[in-house]
Amino acid sequence: MFALVAALLFVLALVFEIAGLAVGGVLTVTTLAVAGLVCVAVHLMGVGAGWSVLKK
Repeated sequence: MFALVAALLFVLALVFEIAGLAVGGVLTVTTLAVAGLVCVAVHLMGVGAGWSVLKK
């Protein structure tokens, strides 16, 4: 799930970069790229993977 969110954030960052957009001082290409990298890191940690090592 986090990988999908990261991909969407990277697409938004690319569109913002191509169009030269910035929403205020908060939502810029850099913040979208950093948020995407955080989502990739969380995905690689295994958060939200949907499976557990523990046996029930």
